[in-house]
Amino acid sequence: MEIDSAVRQRLTNANQIHLLAYWSELNDEQRQILLRDINEVDFERVNQAYDAIKQELLTETNGQTKTETPQVIDDIMEPIPDHMAGSINEASKEQLDTYRQQGLKAVSESNVCVLLLAGGQGTRLGVDYPKGMFDVDLPSKKSLYQIQAERIRRLEQLANEQYNTHNATITWFILTSEHTQEQTEKYFRSHNCFGLKRENIIFFEQHTLPALDLQGKILLEEKYKLTKAADGNGGLYRALKTRGVLDEMKKRHIKYVHVYGVDNILVRLADPIFIGFCLEKNADCAAKVVKKTIPTEAVGVICKVGERFQVVEYSEILEQTAHRKKSDNSDELVFNAGNICNHFFTVDFLQDVCQKHENELRYHIAKKKIPAIDNNGVHVSKPTQINGIKLEKFVFDVFPFSKTFAVWEVCREDEFSPLKNSSGAKDTAITCRRDLMLQHVRWLQQSGAHLPSDIEKHIETVGKTCEISPLVSYAGENLEYLKGQKLELPISIDKKNDKQEPDIDLPKKLTLTNGIKPISIQTNGIHH
Repeated sequence: MEIDSAVRQRLTNANQIHLLAYWSELNDEQRQILLRDINEVDFERVNQAYDAIKQELLTETNGQTKTETPQVIDDIMEPIPDHMAGSINEASKEQLDTYRQQGLKAVSESNVCVLLLAGGQGTRLGVDYPKGMFDVDLPSKKSLYQIQAERIRRLEQLANEQYNTHNATITWFILTSEHTQEQTEKYFRSHNCFGLKRENIIFFEQHTLPALDLQGKILLEEKYKLTKAADGNGGLYRALKTRGVLDEMKKRHIKYVHVYGVDNILVRLADPIFIGFCLEKNADCAAKVVKKTIPTEAVGVICKVGERFQVVEYSEILEQTAHRKKSDNSDELVFNAGNICNHFFTVDFLQDVCQKHENELRYHIAKKKIPAIDNNGVHVSKPTQINGIKLEKFVFDVFPFSKTFAVWEVCREDEFSPLKNSSGAKDTAITCRRDLMLQHVRWLQQSGAHLPSDIEKHIETVGKTCEISPLVSYAGENLEYLKGQKLELPISIDKKNDKQEPDIDLPKKLTLTNGIKPISIQTNGIHH
């Protein structure tokens, strides 16, 4: 099997001829695999991407630092103007109700969809499947995907009830990667799409880019196979265009898109209050934010830079800027809008970005220890030093193209608890489960139910204490029937067989450890 001269010329022009270095050692099947990989690469795009970051990469590689960059950013960054921002803590009850009604109306008219960024695997969690399939060990054993699906179902129900319709549909677009696409689709099929209509769940795959060495040469995973990596969550915009997703949105008369990351167990999909706020502000692009826990928290902040809005990474800001206060008498930080990958876009805005600006989005460098064939032709599965880079775009890099930007601040304890680590004190399955259960405890308390005084301690020590199905309550509503009731632990409130009344499922006896006294439980969990 000979190499087509056009292929060889293409590689020569792209300065990637080294990809054929082991051709003579390959059998016909391996040669076909290599040629297929080569033919799939847009070499012009790869070289343009490398050229755009080459100076930054070589400066860092040579031990130099970008001393001018933080100072320049610090000099020109400003907080979001007050008239473009809102806060769930500062809005009146009447304002929140107005936002909620506007959002529910848009949902009732099927004008709102949700778009899930689900390209990540659970590698950092110690599993080899998509992160959305992860179970944080709730009593119900529900995965992140199932929790999100059930929130969609409940919100559709709320919109139908509010506006006396039966047709509210929230289409769920799910951006996968080559590593998660097949498993994710199979998982949804095997669970009957968690009660959602299959035609309203649309999977589409983001593109990949080859991994490069520090000189811009494509790395070989095997002698017959190129290394490839997803192009970051900002690869969304290319995929929206090339996979026909924007056309599908327009066909379905969708006007507004809620984009979010898969790992936040508290995410409120198509949150009607957020949607309503964005509509009130006539925003074409908006972001939910939370206040930073400490000035130097490792989270990007949304701010104004020049005449545009963008996320400035925590590593780009000088410490003195991170600590700046609004006034001498205030503990409020100037730059306090922590980015949580939770965004609103109009379809018209996305159309404009994809048609006119997608190629303008800059690539970010992720230096990695990448399994690859080394210079001696040996496969190194665990490199001891950084040997390459992956190029990524970020979903928030479109903010500068917004003409009417807005920011909505929410409470971290109600809306943000990400799953990122397998162990430690932060962002683990344990903290996610705890945060969700503590939220459910607050909902029950707000409904007027009487709970054991040590319930929060119980959650911290025993764990599986209190869970309310998203099918019963989206954001604390629909629990009024529990007012005045005395509940004992553990509490599990679910909706079964589409019955109107939620079921409370509790065992007769609970044995606790960690020095906590056993609690006697009534069969139905309610004392009158």
